[in-house]
Amino acid sequence: MLKSFSLEGRTAIVTGAGKGIGKAISMALAEAGANVMLVARTQSDLLQTQEDIGNDRTAYTIADITKRNNIQTAVEETMQQFGAIDILVNNAGMNIRSSLTDATDEEWHKIMDTNAQSVFMFSQEAVKKMNSGSSIINISSVGGDRALKTGVIYAASKAAIIQMTKVMAMEWGPKNIRVNAIGPWYFKTPLTEKILSNPEYLDSILAVTPMKRVGELPEVASPVVFLASDAASYITGQTLFVDGGMSIHGFS
Repeated sequence: MLKSFSLEGRTAIVTGAGKGIGKAISMALAEAGANVMLVARTQSDLLQTQEDIGNDRTAYTIADITKRNNIQTAVEETMQQFGAIDILVNNAGMNIRSSLTDATDEEWHKIMDTNAQSVFMFSQEAVKKMNSGSSIINISSVGGDRALKTGVIYAASKAAIIQMTKVMAMEWGPKNIRVNAIGPWYFKTPLTEKILSNPEYLDSILAVTPMKRVGELPEVASPVVFLASDAASYITGQTLFVDGGMSIHGFS
């Protein structure tokens, strides 16, 4: 591995680390040399991720990232375990598939709290412990930039992440703390397995994806490693869409 891509000696926090994209990101960061604090709500999922990576590079903490006191505890436990926070990956997220007319106030608050407010709060708390050269990577979505068929609350939460990323980068840039985002399209995860098993729905996805396939988890984890590394030392405030070309799809 090129030295500039190495994360040896650095410590990362990954939220939503128990499954899917968060687990893949945690594994990739550890492979690049980082110590990783795994954060999620379900202990069994965290233990499985830790086992798959290896205990020598990881620790875990159970936390509800919609509650500031849980976030503060996770940050303090990371400092106690590893002595530093160099990388924060705000990955935890969720969706409730309701039409706009049927969406409830409760769904609005649940999705916005989980997807957007958690990024705001976790970044606030983690940056207090970060030194020059640290990096925050927020997981947004193509749906935060492009209009999809439905899911207005999810879209609003992911669009908020993109704009927060820009403002965080402006405010913390003078401290040499970089903030970037990743905008995934469809990837093979436990959460998408059911919907991707519908041939008609899969065809509609592939129709607007120039590469004509959904993504594999390492393909979204590797860009996170890049953005966290010195190889991306002059990149901040950007959202990298990892989407097989969906966001540039035009007339075809």
